[in-house]
Amino acid sequence: MYDDSGLAEGDRPHWAAALTGAGDMGFMLYRSVARPGLGRADLEAILNQARRRNAERGLTGCLHHENGLFFQWLEGPRFTLSRLMERLRDDDRHVGVTVIDQGRLDRRLFGDWQMRHSDSATASLLEWLAGSGHSEADGVRSFLETIR
Repeated sequence: MYDDSGLAEGDRPHWAAALTGAGDMGFMLYRSVARPGLGRADLEAILNQARRRNAERGLTGCLHHENGLFFQWLEGPRFTLSRLMERLRDDDRHVGVTVIDQGRLDRRLFGDWQMRHSDSATASLLEWLAGSGHSEADGVRSFLETIR
């Protein structure tokens, strides 16, 4: 569990500072690399666990999996997102967790989804990014909103 109450502001992980408002609504977008050999059954287990836990914690979002990469948008109470990020960094089903964007959110983008899933069979995020001209964060957000 992530608890930064004993740390000075400058000692907190960069993603924690934007997510410590307890009741504020926020979002986090990250990219990671799936561990080698991660199969369809593993992905289904990840989705089922995320949907159950997100419902308990008031989180919604979308997970896109393509070519061994995960892109995940999460939204909900900022403190809850901060705690979840710590657990996600320790999850051995992926490596190289990189926060692309985070901050406050006025309204949910995926309010009807405990955890929406898409993959390249739905649409290719990587092709979208290559042709979009957007920054990675803006491109991923735009892509996920478009394929809803």
